[in-house]
Amino acid sequence: MKIRLRRHAMTLAAVLTGLALVASGCSDSKSHSLNAQGFPETLTLAAVPAENSADLKASYAPVIKLLEQETGSKVQFKQASDYAGVVEGIIAGNVDLAFFGPFAYVVAGINGAKITPLGAVVQAAGGSPGYKSYGLTKSDNASINGLKDFAGKKVCFVDPSSTSGFLYPTAGLISAGVIKSGSEADISAGVTPIYAGAHDASALSIASGTCDAGFAFDTMVDKTMIDKGDLKPGQLKTVWKSETIAGSVFAANNALGTDTVEKLKTLLTTKLNAANLKSSGICADECRITDERAWGVVPATDADYNGVRKVCEITGSKKCKG
Repeated sequence: MKIRLRRHAMTLAAVLTGLALVASGCSDSKSHSLNAQGFPETLTLAAVPAENSADLKASYAPVIKLLEQETGSKVQFKQASDYAGVVEGIIAGNVDLAFFGPFAYVVAGINGAKITPLGAVVQAAGGSPGYKSYGLTKSDNASINGLKDFAGKKVCFVDPSSTSGFLYPTAGLISAGVIKSGSEADISAGVTPIYAGAHDASALSIASGTCDAGFAFDTMVDKTMIDKGDLKPGQLKTVWKSETIAGSVFAANNALGTDTVEKLKTLLTTKLNAANLKSSGICADECRITDERAWGVVPATDADYNGVRKVCEITGSKKCKG
């Protein structure tokens, strides 16, 4: 699998993607004509891959089918290489719905995106939204047994806009005394950062020895990569776990209007789950949604992401300041 190494959140590809999302469509969402079911004729859904994916759209197929079935809208899917492009698309009125990691959701609001959370993903029926960041190293690396041992090492982060791949790890490294703040200079003074671009790429870089240690979110390491055969059980060891982080979230552009946003919120939290997707014939097997392979969506509020805002204060990350 090809591993992308990025040292800045805004790459040329992200700029081009952002421009494409901003430019796509000729009118603001509010000016779209409504269909017989009271929804826009077209809904644009944007997302950024959590792993290196050549076809992110495939993991969103059940979401797209449900939206089209229930709203009567044509759903256009946009795969972005960076959340900056998604945020700019929302601000320009050319992205109606987006799937955000918690940090990206908070940063989107800081940067002027007017959005409402529709619901957060859960991994099992009856579960609570949320996940953890893992600090990782190779299982046979006896010299690294905690975050303090990351000092001076080559450390894989995911992306400066990643919640579990950068923000919470940075707070953990500050608490461990490895770095003083989340600034680029302080991080580089404490460790040699490598930005892998995706959670699976980060884990693979650790497994191959490209990075001495690094970070990825729990399900990616414990289940997804093992199920795909990319990692062997026990190949990596977890030397640190973050506190529970608010779940990744679907959000709507407020330009859709209050009534449409509320209808979408009800739709996603009552019908976007594996049980309903299977019973309605949208998918036949596991019916997992997004590339986080979630079971479904449950209600979420903006206040649920105050923990992320608190970690922003701890790290002093420039990303948190718009």
